[in-house]
Amino acid sequence: MPNNSLVFVLFDSERKSVLDWRKRFNIIDGIAQGLLYLHKYSRLRVIHRDLKASNILLDDDMNPKISDFSMARILCLSESEANTKRVVGTYGYMAPEYAMHGVVSTKIDVFSLGVLLLEIVSGRKNNGFYHPEEPITLIGYAWQLWKEGQGLQLLDQTLGDCNTHNVLRCIHIGLLCVQDQPTDRPTMSDVVAMLSNETLELPDPKQPAFFASAVVEEIDGLELNDQNCSRNTVTITVMQAR
Repeated sequence: MPNNSLVFVLFDSERKSVLDWRKRFNIIDGIAQGLLYLHKYSRLRVIHRDLKASNILLDDDMNPKISDFSMARILCLSESEANTKRVVGTYGYMAPEYAMHGVVSTKIDVFSLGVLLLEIVSGRKNNGFYHPEEPITLIGYAWQLWKEGQGLQLLDQTLGDCNTHNVLRCIHIGLLCVQDQPTDRPTMSDVVAMLSNETLELPDPKQPAFFASAVVEEIDGLELNDQNCSRNTVTITVMQAR
């Protein structure tokens, strides 16, 4: 049974040291494999809608489990997207088309995965990220570094030696996942292939969807407050990620 949430391990200074790059990459790959199953191989297409660090549980061997399906949306395999009037989820992980217009598709989970991937690489959280020079999110900071050819500066400084090519590839994949337009984002099949095959050529990422650090209290006429946005908590509902 999982005994830690990913958010607890990544933002606890003592526990974070146990997550070397190999373990972090395995966590990324495990989450991607779990989402691929939900999107493609389960009997019905499951959109999680609230994928975030606190909903990833780690067992004693640091294997990830996707948890908390209380906000999941079920689509028939013939459906590619749906609309909802009730937007639920967590700031910092929401895809723009979902936050602004309530459009639900597999690509909103892909966006959340991209945020999560950048958090795992950097050891920092997208929500509440502070940069002393510019009021941008972690996504915006990653994009800025990438454009300047300084992507490795995003890497968690507590990590020792690691495969820098693999790190840069993961940042590249993360930026592809958080692109503004859902049609530009890869599918989960694409993401898994990108992670498993280092010879697979990756397209250049386009500018991601990210917001300034100012809090947005109302989106498209729908107020998002504590009653319809999930708190940063963990439930006991668990699905094997790989």
